[in-house]
Amino acid sequence: MIPELFSSAGPDMSAVSIPVWLDLAAVVVGSASGLLVAQDRKLDLVGHIVLAMLGGLGGGLIRDIIMQRGGVYMISSEMAIPVTVLAGLVGFLFPGIFRKVPNLLEWVDIISVGLFVAAGTDKAVIYSLSPWAAVLMGTATGVGGGMMRDIFLGDTPRIFQRSNLYAICAVAGSVVYYVAIFKLCINRPWAVALCVLVTVLLRRISLRFNVLSPADMDLTPKVVEGAQQMYNQALEQGKRQSKAIERRSKRPTHDHRLVLVHDDAKKVHPKEDDEKSTPSTEDGPRDPDKKE
Repeated sequence: MIPELFSSAGPDMSAVSIPVWLDLAAVVVGSASGLLVAQDRKLDLVGHIVLAMLGGLGGGLIRDIIMQRGGVYMISSEMAIPVTVLAGLVGFLFPGIFRKVPNLLEWVDIISVGLFVAAGTDKAVIYSLSPWAAVLMGTATGVGGGMMRDIFLGDTPRIFQRSNLYAICAVAGSVVYYVAIFKLCINRPWAVALCVLVTVLLRRISLRFNVLSPADMDLTPKVVEGAQQMYNQALEQGKRQSKAIERRSKRPTHDHRLVLVHDDAKKVHPKEDDEKSTPSTEDGPRDPDKKE
């Protein structure tokens, strides 16, 4: 079903993409996520600008390096780098703006993931990549900036830690965007909104009910135990069958072949039996009163 769902057949998307303002919105929101981490770590001005650039442009850079099609967004766009630098300056000079909203980092981070997922998937669609490659590019774009931010800070990237469905939400958003474009024929802005909605909704549900991605799993004992039980069951069944066969072999049996042979002999030589039962001589029947 999945290959049919992700069939490459569909309208020609090579000449259109999501609007420029949506691209810049994704960059701004991604830069804000980097700024919040910089403020939490109490970094200097350079730290704010670098983390803003990583959060706003890191995912697109990873996507463009992997795809090697079209230009590198952060270089080809005239507004991408200035916007991230400006965001870094504003975040450094006016940190109080970001402190008034509780849990702002969590909201900004997942919204930026949804926007970047849509942008990455969209570029893969424009260059007619396979559905699997489109989902991969969307996911890499969504989580790439945060991954580079964590690496620069010396932390384990969040996508590698046990968390509330961080990367899984990005995969789901990318799938939704691809299906919305090719199967539902939805306009790009509405497809982006649907992608962000699904990504954020799954993330919030995972946080609300504390749904965590699996970690530290080892299925070896269960597999070995199941295989041992199957082996024991097969062994017991084999023993029961062998005992049943042995009991049947010890039962006395009547050889019907002898009876069949005897009956056949009677059918083949009926005259011989009649001659033996009725004695006769060459001169005729013997007189019992006549003496020899």
